[in-house]
Amino acid sequence: MKYDFHLHSALSPCGDTDMTPNNIVGMAYVAGVEAIAITDHNTVGNVRAAQLVGENLGVRVLAGMEIETAEEVHVLTLYPTLEIAEEVGKVIYEHLPPIKNKPEIFGHQYYMNENDEIVGEEERLLISPTTLSIEEVFDIVRDAGGFAAPAHVDRHSYSVLTNLGFIPEELNTKWIEVSYKVDSIEEYIGSRPDLAKYKVLRNSDAHYLKDVATKENFLPCRIEELFGK
Repeated sequence: MKYDFHLHSALSPCGDTDMTPNNIVGMAYVAGVEAIAITDHNTVGNVRAAQLVGENLGVRVLAGMEIETAEEVHVLTLYPTLEIAEEVGKVIYEHLPPIKNKPEIFGHQYYMNENDEIVGEEERLLISPTTLSIEEVFDIVRDAGGFAAPAHVDRHSYSVLTNLGFIPEELNTKWIEVSYKVDSIEEYIGSRPDLAKYKVLRNSDAHYLKDVATKENFLPCRIEELFGK
């Protein structure tokens, strides 16, 4: 199954306004991607609309969220149902600092429906770190039945390896994510023997349509296995 499990919609302030539900799912469809995940910063607010579009095009759209921890580490999270994702999203929102977004600086944060119509705008800045530690984030997601993995570990910003220098054993994770900049997962892991024990997802982390499904990735297991099923 071809996948791209790290995509930002226009609800992420750093996401382009062209990252609408129809554009994202449509681009994935054209690229032959069978399953995607909408993973906006600290919110699942545009997942429902994208799932409705996905049903029409035959693209499976997972509920996801990129959560920023108190250590300013990004964690990729996925959920078996939208309802579970929304419950976790409420918890994450409660742990966001009450900082108001400045669209002229950070960008707009648009809620959209399945017709790509703007139905609201989030006022709280979503790209703030939460007050939750990385261990707490993993516990919250796992307890809800979701999937969590350190995001883009190869990057020099917002990465667990950059910010902490290691992956805490307490996370008890089997998976890590690398970015689209990694051309060969095998070569990257070969250069980092400390990562050899992890399974790897490679995603685009697309904020612009041109970056959706940048590289061909094939899921090494059934989607249900990500959630321990």
